[in-house]
Amino acid sequence: MIDLSTRYLGFELKNPIVVSASPLQKELDLVREMEDAGASAIVMHSLFEEQIEVESEELNRFLEQGSESFAEATRYLPDLKDYNLGPEAYLEHLARVKKAVQIPVIASLNGSSMGGWTRYATMMQQAGADAIELNTYFVAADPEIAGSEVEQMYCDLVRQVKAAVRIPVAVKVSHFFSSIPHVLRKMEAAGADGLVLFNRFYQPDLDLEALEVVPRLNLSSPYELLLRLTWVAILYDQIKADMAISGGVHSGEDVVKSMMVGARVAMMTSALLENGIGHIRQVLGQVRRWMEEHEYESIRQMQGSMSRRSVPDPASYERANYMRVLSSYSLRKAGAD
Repeated sequence: MIDLSTRYLGFELKNPIVVSASPLQKELDLVREMEDAGASAIVMHSLFEEQIEVESEELNRFLEQGSESFAEATRYLPDLKDYNLGPEAYLEHLARVKKAVQIPVIASLNGSSMGGWTRYATMMQQAGADAIELNTYFVAADPEIAGSEVEQMYCDLVRQVKAAVRIPVAVKVSHFFSSIPHVLRKMEAAGADGLVLFNRFYQPDLDLEALEVVPRLNLSSPYELLLRLTWVAILYDQIKADMAISGGVHSGEDVVKSMMVGARVAMMTSALLENGIGHIRQVLGQVRRWMEEHEYESIRQMQGSMSRRSVPDPASYERANYMRVLSSYSLRKAGAD
């Protein structure tokens, strides 16, 4: 009997597929469908810092001037006149979701400063959240802000939220740090129970006819998984916090690769937006088939088996592999297929 179970943030999960934060979680029926399709946990859509801190006029200005900075699909946000500015509706929906499903429900806070995070983290806990994911999203555009200041800001945030709640806290981070192992160790020391690698920064585009800066959303592709695999493999024996891979997980093979480098769970959203929620069921079937064909009995058996610590050539995850790849490339001959 194939055992797909894994452990993440202290929860025993039936399999490693977790639905990451997206607008899909705003619909209660879709959340139920995720559980029915086999998802082992869900991360709620984010409560944004801007929703907590600003009044309607300020939020309107934010959406007009900085909509490209949202970490989730801005095209799913409703018009401002129909938008619930307060977080009360989020907390009410969170409570309904928690009652509707049996799997763990992870609330999501999205922002970059202290703001109301600590207070609303406590309210999320009271509403029934099993854990909280801090979706840290800060674009350091001010040349006066040093990288060490950004790192300290994140760690202070983790420490304050962790001190305010009893439930586990995961941190979704970006890969734009000069030393990823160093900053993640600092976050772990600040109390992070889990680390989600990586956040996706969405860049704005230019409308050359209207001469405007416009938000642009591209769903993830399997290619993006490579960056996540590399870093989880490197970090596996350096970080004690549970690691999750988010970004580029589309197939059963992607899930297997995520487990082999050392992740506890593989999170997906783009694949569900493209293929429907039932895609979870297909991916789980692919994982089972791969494990049967390769004689793996459990997910735990494979976790970390291809991390940097475990492979015969650890340098394959570092600079040596970079040189090997470049030296192996050659131009295709003219006329070749």
